[in-house]
Amino acid sequence: MAAIETHDLTKRFGDDVVAVDSLNLTVDAGEIFGFLGPNGAGKSTTINVLLDFIRPTEGSAEVLGHDAQTETRAIRRRVGVLPEGAALYDRLTGREHVEWVAETKGADADPDAILDRVGLDPAARERGAGGYSKGMAQRLALGMALVGDPDLLVLDEPSSGLDPNGIQAMRDLLREEAERGTTVFFSSHILPQVEAVCDRVGIMSDGRLVAEDTIEGLRRSAGGRGRVTATVDRVPEGLVGELESLSGVDAATADDREITAVCSDPAAKIDVLKRIDEVTPVLDVSSEEASLEELFNRYTTGGDGEGVSGAEQSPEVTA
Repeated sequence: MAAIETHDLTKRFGDDVVAVDSLNLTVDAGEIFGFLGPNGAGKSTTINVLLDFIRPTEGSAEVLGHDAQTETRAIRRRVGVLPEGAALYDRLTGREHVEWVAETKGADADPDAILDRVGLDPAARERGAGGYSKGMAQRLALGMALVGDPDLLVLDEPSSGLDPNGIQAMRDLLREEAERGTTVFFSSHILPQVEAVCDRVGIMSDGRLVAEDTIEGLRRSAGGRGRVTATVDRVPEGLVGELESLSGVDAATADDREITAVCSDPAAKIDVLKRIDEVTPVLDVSSEEASLEELFNRYTTGGDGEGVSGAEQSPEVTA
């Protein structure tokens, strides 16, 4: 059964702004799905429709088999939500926040067990949340989303404010949730994190879903370029030109003892290595696939995204 399914979902604001345009999206139960898009792409609007914070202009949406407009209560009992910049009450302790959510949902929850899972230490959970760091607040907000063992987690920037250890713990937690059958639907502007944890991703651009697949499927569809580098004793004269003439090779370069070929066809990497080995022994090989940043750039702007790496240079996808 699909955990999330939309049919021609459309949301207009006024006469001129189409925030979501005929969206047909399917998220399977039990998968970790990354929902991406540049500013203004319609991602937040879609999430707000799924949670019935706003109503669609046309089309429909189902969440966990329930109509998103007419069966809101049934949905909210089974969904945990972590909004970006989740608001906390300064005077309530961490434990009291979890207890409040449990009471609101009518859930039988163990606050300490939940806060242990998200890494909020025993001393912090007894203090008012007004004194929390951003990372502590994010851990608490994630714990609140876990109350009631939800069947679906909707998380907006779940790693915001977390240090590297916290980010890794969050990834492990999401995988644990998926393994027990929970569907995880989340966004992040740090695309390497999305690539590390997601089963599939959907990319929005100008209100439309322009891609929905596994990372490897996106590479095949977009022709994402991979790189292969061979280390040799010496670079034979004329070899770079020969490599560039091979089918599926976009470019080749040589630097000292390394030869690098950029390939639009993954199979071309083998041809490159065979040709190099025919004229000079190959001492070492490294290979790199197109990153999610590069694929994102191709699907949303038509660019190749070369040179983009790391969180600081990742495209902004928090709309």
